[in-house]
Amino acid sequence: MPLTKTKRIPVSVDIWKRLGKEKEAGETYDDLLRELLQARNRLRLLQKMKRVEEADSEDLVDLDDL
Repeated sequence: MPLTKTKRIPVSVDIWKRLGKEKEAGETYDDLLRELLQARNRLRLLQKMKRVEEADSEDLVDLDDL
């Protein structure tokens, strides 16, 4: 996807080096950050799903009752 506008994000040297190690050849930082955000969103969804599975069924509302 061609970038039309870019923004600078200040990061520490340590974080910049760590991101550089995570980045694959030919991959942009934009690609890497997009992938990291997607992974974080998936993790949050899994955590929410786990909380629902562990919840007492009395605390849940049947979808038909909505």
